[in-house]
Amino acid sequence: MSHLEEILGAPSTIDSLCQDILKHYEENRQFELTGKAMIVAYSRPIAMNIYHRLLELHPSWDEKIKVVMTGNNDDPEEWHDIIGNKQYKKELAKKFKDNDDPMKIAIVVDMWLTGFDVPSLATMYVYKPMRGHNLMQAIARVNRVFNNKAGGLVVDYIGIAKALKEAMRDYTGRDRNNFGNPNIKETAFLKFKEKLEICRDIFHGYDYSKFQNGTDYDRAQLIKSGVNFIIAPDRSEKMQYFQKEAILLHNSITLCRSLLNDKQRFEAAFFETVRTLLSRMTGKGKVTKQEINARISELLKQSVKSDGVINLFSDVKSEFSLFDTTFLDEISKMKEKNIAIELLKKLLAEKVKIYQKTNLVQAEKFSDMLNQSLSNYLKGLLSNEEVIQELLKLAAEISQSEIEGNELGLTAEEKSFYDALTQPRAVHDFYTNEQLIAMTKELTEELRKNRTIDWQKKNQQEQE
Repeated sequence: MSHLEEILGAPSTIDSLCQDILKHYEENRQFELTGKAMIVAYSRPIAMNIYHRLLELHPSWDEKIKVVMTGNNDDPEEWHDIIGNKQYKKELAKKFKDNDDPMKIAIVVDMWLTGFDVPSLATMYVYKPMRGHNLMQAIARVNRVFNNKAGGLVVDYIGIAKALKEAMRDYTGRDRNNFGNPNIKETAFLKFKEKLEICRDIFHGYDYSKFQNGTDYDRAQLIKSGVNFIIAPDRSEKMQYFQKEAILLHNSITLCRSLLNDKQRFEAAFFETVRTLLSRMTGKGKVTKQEINARISELLKQSVKSDGVINLFSDVKSEFSLFDTTFLDEISKMKEKNIAIELLKKLLAEKVKIYQKTNLVQAEKFSDMLNQSLSNYLKGLLSNEEVIQELLKLAAEISQSEIEGNELGLTAEEKSFYDALTQPRAVHDFYTNEQLIAMTKELTEELRKNRTIDWQKKNQQEQE
């Protein structure tokens, strides 16, 4: 073991490193693009120590974080299951390239630093001295083109800045020209001012001037009303344009934050919080009031040093749920009608997606109803209030369907068969409801038995 490795691998040093990475990732980077990040460790033992310490600090990360490195016969027994074989590493590569996979953080030593592309990779934590071509190749991993990504973030724990400058000088004049102005802060600041001006133009007509000196309540209202402003049906193209430009604004800030004055910081924070709320409401994944408030509060804490707690939905006391009558009543009375529509649309779409896996008959029915209502709304055939009532009616029907399944004594799987059997209404002329329920249970049980038999056969064949 070298003297440097002994220093870097000291338990207190590893603990400090992991605590910093954990805090930085959770507060700043887990929501950046797809949340993919890479930790470059000095050595294999240090990589394992980082892995174990991060899991001690955050036990629920067992699927989120993986170690990717070569193994040998002299490795401790406990390493084998973590490192895996060649096939396991191929599976990890596939998972890390999948933007929706729960694996978000890869701890590496040498593997994946060259010739391995994950375009959505947004963050690299460097805990290893690197020089020349190897350093440039490693940084290239985090700067691949992806959607509106302007560049990745490299967090340097080992002091690679000098080595990076030397590596840059080693590149040809042609390559240096591709990097543009070597003063990254100044280049990024020019890009920041350009994107800030674009965002201002998009929000022309909306007064957010109180965001800098107002209370936390004022800021919450401005953020929510700002989303309501940009999400209006007649601004759909502007909304998409804003999302693209606001991401570029955010990316430029990470490189030039120290050059911003107070007005620019607060203005950029307003656009970033609006973009974040907008992406939570229109993007993939489950949306909750608690998660949104926590994320916005953390953003303001980081960007404008606000210690307050933002409550964006102070007029909605309940958590977002289609099966909570209080929530449905509160959302129908929201002043921001465009947000109310978007929330209902997202919650209904999530429920339809679940039905697509469990009950195709109901999924098709509810999907058609949702699409019809939204289509009429976008065509101008329904007002905001009218489409909200249509969506609330659909929510009530979905809730009633769940209640009916419970009243009939059917599981979700059995209810799926029941709905398929009773879809032709004429079937009730030939069978009583009790007979249909009995047939449903019989079919479900038969399918379950067949699945078990098939699995047992497959398992036996694999063993042979």
